[in-house]
Amino acid sequence: MAVLSLKNKSKQSFLTAPSEIDLGAMIPLMTTTLSTSAASVTFSDIPQNYEHLQIRGIMRDARAGTVNDGWLRFNGDTGSNYAAHKLNGDGASATATGAATKTNTEDLFRFPTDNNTASVFGASIIDIFDYASTNKYKTVRALSGYDANGSGVIRFSSGLWQSTSAITSIIIDSDGSVNWSQYSSFALYGIKRAGV
Repeated sequence: MAVLSLKNKSKQSFLTAPSEIDLGAMIPLMTTTLSTSAASVTFSDIPQNYEHLQIRGIMRDARAGTVNDGWLRFNGDTGSNYAAHKLNGDGASATATGAATKTNTEDLFRFPTDNNTASVFGASIIDIFDYASTNKYKTVRALSGYDANGSGVIRFSSGLWQSTSAITSIIIDSDGSVNWSQYSSFALYGIKRAGV
């Protein structure tokens, strides 16, 4: 026999059917897919009524060179208010590094360049916790990488923005004078907590 989960919805202890229960949600807020290469991507006027944010990206660097690293900057803050840690693996070796007092979430995610196999894009999932809070620093977690048919890299990283300001805008950029390739795509989601 199937078991149904029910939840009290009022002080009068009325029970509701599972279809009426608020399980939380992941709400798409903004998305962009580049029709031409671009130097950076910005999400602005971010709504403040979610618990966390998530960015999902599929990207490639338009320049020739080795793999490149991407970063975030919040509310246009260019001060040395960021820190980051990262773990990398490429199938042959693993490395770990960290950086403090940076002007962005340095090397938060990794992606291929035009020097890599044609049409190979990297993928990143970036979580930004408690982004609307005004009483704590903001932490970020990212998982990224790509496979180039025999080579590639994976990165697990974290970042910190040492500010109690609510995040209202996010710049997505990369190290050096880099342009995101045509068809690079980024989506911003709001994470709603269950019962809110």
